[in-house]
Amino acid sequence: MTIYLNGQFMPIEEARIPVLDRGFIFGDGVYEVIPVYSRFAFRLAEHLKRLQFSLDGIRLANPHSDQEWTKLITELIGRNTAEDQYLYLHITRGVAKRDHAFPNPSVQPTVFMMSNPLLTPPTALLTSGVGAVSAPDNRWLRCDIKAISLLPNVLLRQMAIDAGCAETILIRDDDFMTEGAASNIFLVKNGVLLAPPKDNLMLPGITYDVLLEIAAAHNIPHEVRKIAKNELFNADELLLTSSTKEVLAITTLDNKPVGDGKPGVMFTKLHKLYQDYKRDVMRKT
Repeated sequence: MTIYLNGQFMPIEEARIPVLDRGFIFGDGVYEVIPVYSRFAFRLAEHLKRLQFSLDGIRLANPHSDQEWTKLITELIGRNTAEDQYLYLHITRGVAKRDHAFPNPSVQPTVFMMSNPLLTPPTALLTSGVGAVSAPDNRWLRCDIKAISLLPNVLLRQMAIDAGCAETILIRDDDFMTEGAASNIFLVKNGVLLAPPKDNLMLPGITYDVLLEIAAAHNIPHEVRKIAKNELFNADELLLTSSTKEVLAITTLDNKPVGDGKPGVMFTKLHKLYQDYKRDVMRKT
């Protein structure tokens, strides 16, 4: 695997980062994940806009222009062999003496990028769906920032793994659903696709946007609004979306079936439309 670190492309085995890097010490940085189909970075402009939003959120200057990012990303894709990849971008506030306060502005950020093959969910999961558990959303109030300090998400996702499930669905103190530990969540009720609104309590997912655009383009009834806990537990279908998982049906929640316990009509339709979109748009842009 060839990676990019602070101006150089190199094998990942040769990468070195000082132990005083603020990403290592404080989790002081942001990240971005970009899917690549047939060597095209999907919706790169939107991903770079989201990266800028995260950088602004932690008051860290962007080390590159969009044009520079595009050039670096294109080269990284070309230096790795997979046709379909997912890129991970990671920017920290750099290396400085340990102090909670920001370092001198002259300290340069650490910029790291790597690529891995993009593996879509296996057919078995599309047929069976996946399980989920629910949990209180005890994260901070800026979940719209893609911060590298993901310990709450790590613990919440592990809760699902420990239960033999794929995801943890998060519920705030006001009894409204926000998202999954590592995905966005959609609900289906009476033939209507429901999505929680983007705000500071959830990640503004690109795949979330795509699914809503597909629904609008194909006249699928849909609504963006707050989703109450009781609606979550009485859904006809539940879906999760992310750049790497694409669209998956959640067929059990807290060991109880969602609907009839099988991937539903809405999932089947949206998954096919998503695959059509991937073939016709993602692989050609």
